[in-house]
Amino acid sequence: MTSQQEPYDVNFCFPVPEVLESERVLLTPFIVSSPLIMRPNFNTNSIQPLKHSEYFISQAILSPDVFKFLPFGPFATTEAFNVGLIENRIQKDSGYIIFAIYDKTKPSTSNNEPGAFAGVIGLINTSVLNLATEIGCVVILPAFQRTHVASNAVGILLHYTLDLPSSPSPVISVKGPTNALGLRRIVWQAHHLNKGSIRLAERMGFKVEGVLRWDRVLPSPTVGNGRDVRDGDPRKECVGRDTAMLSLCWDDWEESAKEVVDRGIARRE
Repeated sequence: MTSQQEPYDVNFCFPVPEVLESERVLLTPFIVSSPLIMRPNFNTNSIQPLKHSEYFISQAILSPDVFKFLPFGPFATTEAFNVGLIENRIQKDSGYIIFAIYDKTKPSTSNNEPGAFAGVIGLINTSVLNLATEIGCVVILPAFQRTHVASNAVGILLHYTLDLPSSPSPVISVKGPTNALGLRRIVWQAHHLNKGSIRLAERMGFKVEGVLRWDRVLPSPTVGNGRDVRDGDPRKECVGRDTAMLSLCWDDWEESAKEVVDRGIARRE
């Protein structure tokens, strides 16, 4: 574990801003909660303890359906979440990072927060060599679903990943040691039955590339593809998942998707 004297290391392969935000939504690197783990020192005047894990689990445990189509969770405790997802999966892979989402239009529960904690979103399977990443680990808490939060959070990450470093967006504010990354390809993968996730991606300009059949082996009672495995399967107790694969590439972004995303960010209804 990180000591109190050391900045928290998110272990991501690209420089990470302290804050990414639009007018109504703010993203900041997700820090697991512990008396010994503190906010990373991104040239700030003070280091404040954060409680991202407690905020997230205290709400998610009330609505386990938020994990219905995900390959992780639900989690019964904060410790199970910290160990099972953050420490054993996210932090060990430099291609992964998740962000806490704050809705700046709603009141916070503490003076130290920029708004109401609304969920998490991540960048996963990132490749510096191939200039590619995937938006994943998207969990919007029930109170913030069907609002501006999802479109803003996704839009913020699309600007951060697809804009050129020399051409920052006027729609998105970045605070920290980096500008946009100028990547070429952003992937979105979803359970093929998760129509809400697929619709969100398509609204943000992603294009369906296909469905990967029997793409993943998942433990029961996770939702599977509805088809039985054959007798003798070495993991017969586990279900299979078909995965919808979508992408948004730099040329799509420059041609029209950036304008679509900015309209989604600006939409008020």
